Amino acid sequence: MKKSLCLIGLIICLVACTEKNVPDSSKGSFAKGADISWLTEQENDGIKFYNEYGEEKECISLLRSLGMNSVRLRVWVSPQDGWCSKDDVVAKAKRASAEGQRIMIDFHYSDFFADPSRQTIPEPWKGYSFEELKVAVAEHTKEVLEALKKANVEPEWVQVGNETRNGMLWDEGRLWNDKGDIAGGWSRYAALTTAGYNAVKEIFPDAIVIVHIDNAYEENTWFFQKMRQNGGKFDMIGLSHYPMKKIWSGKDWAEMNQLAETNVKKLTSRFNCKVMISEVGTMSSNPSQAAEVMQDFVDRITAIEACAGIFYWEPQAYGKWKPANYSTYGWGPYDMGAFSNDGKPNNALKILFK
Repeated sequence: MKKSLCLIGLIICLVACTEKNVPDSSKGSFAKGADISWLTEQENDGIKFYNEYGEEKECISLLRSLGMNSVRLRVWVSPQDGWCSKDDVVAKAKRASAEGQRIMIDFHYSDFFADPSRQTIPEPWKGYSFEELKVAVAEHTKEVLEALKKANVEPEWVQVGNETRNGMLWDEGRLWNDKGDIAGGWSRYAALTTAGYNAVKEIFPDAIVIVHIDNAYEENTWFFQKMRQNGGKFDMIGLSHYPMKKIWSGKDWAEMNQLAETNVKKLTSRFNCKVMISEVGTMSSNPSQAAEVMQDFVDRITAIEACAGIFYWEPQAYGKWKPANYSTYGWGPYDMGAFSNDGKPNNALKILFK
């Protein structure tokens, strides 16, 4: 009898200890996330991931064990190599969902990265009129989301565009160029975004639609005010934050973190909505400073009740690996991952997920 009671006690203890390490994945809880869109390409290239004991682990499971509760995945319209296509995204989303992860889908509306320096119309949409582009945005959005729905994956958040500070789908949806503001730019950009917004709600009415721009350290209320004045829709604001010294601004990481905190508070107050840090990253070349930067940022942001969460951008990138399409642009490996060169998560990532 004593042996039975001891065994039952041990089982209860093990279950309790295990549950303490299970991240809170309830809808609406603070998102401790990562954009891991490169994962399938890395695995195809033979990249491995390890826990602190040097044991090989599946990446999503490994990150979940640290406390990750959300995964962000980008979608490209017609990528030449197939990575980040609809099928690739659905495969990754199914894996992440099976690990208890909440899902954010990030539509770039391009065949490659969309950001403030490029918002290139995807190859199949070239030559489209503005009205045709609105239809294409809506149909592409619905096609991807319908595929996820068929796979029994329901995204909690959907980004309509990626870092769209200067609009999207250039030149039709561009806001300004080197000559200044483009006439009608804001109304066209807002209309394209709204086409995506409405498409999301048609497939997943409860999904939270995010409009995402870069530079959380900058004052950004003007952007979302202009967007709303032109009929743009959003449920949540998304920001990128890469706290490293900006040569052109002279700001160091401490000031950038403080400014990001101030601006998140301004945005939540002004627009009565939550703000998501859709991307964050720190320099992996100095792990101790990266941990210090992340600790300061996490302390500031988690104290803001109206902040919905933080997603580290491609933390699983390490060493000299780089995606094949980087060679086309002459780019080197990504240097803001959060894994050490031996394939193990570093302290900056552990701070975010703890």
